[in-house]
Amino acid sequence: MNRPNDTDAALAVDLDDAEYKAIDALACCKFASFGYWAGVWVHLNRISGQKRRNPFISLVHRARRLRSTY
Repeated sequence: MNRPNDTDAALAVDLDDAEYKAIDALACCKFASFGYWAGVWVHLNRISGQKRRNPFISLVHRARRLRSTY
C-alpha cells in the first residue's frame, strides 16, 4: 500500500493554503493577489500529481459567459 510521504502531506497543506489565500484576496477585491495565489495553486497542483479539480473553475466559466456578452 502506498502511504503519502511528508512531501505529499506538505504539498496538500500548501495547496489548501494557496486556495484559501486566493479566495480571501478575491473577497477583498485584491485582484493581483488573487491571480498570484491562484497561479501558485495551479503550479502546486501540477507538481504534486494530485490532480485536484480546479477550485476556481466556476469563476472561469462565469467570466467566459460575461465575456461573450461584450
